[in-house]
Amino acid sequence: MTAHQTEHAALVALLRTRPNKLTWRRLTDRVLADGSAVDVWHTFHPESLMPSEVDKAALEESAAELRRWEREGLKFVSALDGSFPPQLRHTPACPPFLFARGELRDQDPAVAVVGSRSASPKGLALATQVTEGLVAEGFTVASGLATGIDAGAHKAALQEGGRTVAFIATGINNSYPAVNRDLQAAIAERGLVLSQFWPDAPPQKANFLQRNTLIAAYSLAAVVIEAGENSGARNLARQAVEMSRPLILTDLVIGANDWARQLLSVAGVHQAAGPTDVIDIVNRISAGEDIDGRQRRPR
Repeated sequence: MTAHQTEHAALVALLRTRPNKLTWRRLTDRVLADGSAVDVWHTFHPESLMPSEVDKAALEESAAELRRWEREGLKFVSALDGSFPPQLRHTPACPPFLFARGELRDQDPAVAVVGSRSASPKGLALATQVTEGLVAEGFTVASGLATGIDAGAHKAALQEGGRTVAFIATGINNSYPAVNRDLQAAIAERGLVLSQFWPDAPPQKANFLQRNTLIAAYSLAAVVIEAGENSGARNLARQAVEMSRPLILTDLVIGANDWARQLLSVAGVHQAAGPTDVIDIVNRISAGEDIDGRQRRPR
């Protein structure tokens, strides 16, 4: 194996065996701090003239898994790789790896466009208009490939010939919901699909929250188009605020939710009456302008 392949095998082996019952988060922190999964592996499994058969088998099994994933056309990217998105590496939520289908880019100015699965016709129209405006300005559109607003944003980006990135809450070999299987394939072909889970992982409630965190971390700003009191978009909005990512709430969200109205008092949270407002705010954020997050826009 090359040194690069050995690093990947050591990382997979660490996550599979979890020495000292350490969590993935703790192991990821150790690997990032040391700059080498191999070094962390040897911390728990010191090299010797007669290496343990169990340790040897763990590394060999991990290497075999990596070769199989490569044959299946999957890209395995560790948090130490140069192709790993830098905006994710420098957050507390950094995953140890990503599986990718599509094109990874060193520079990918993305804006998250998210919202309710049970989207109204008005919400879907607004998501389309916002996405069209972002694509026209050269931004990547990131979302979570859910039904409703997410799917509407992904489709609009593709229809406009723009780039879109989908973060999914399952393994990359799965499609959830199944109705978006073809859309996921189209994004993989013309944009990028990313998963932080093992390739065959099923959908689980905790996965959706972790996915939301990565969407917020990947994006220079997040736009919530439409959402309910218990929508997953509410969780993403909270994650964006906690990571100091600018958050843009449309009047559809603000008019329907107490949580959205309360967030307007937080610096970095902006109100948008329509797509023109959204694009203006995003352009100013991208340009590095200092925008007053407490500003109110007329409805």
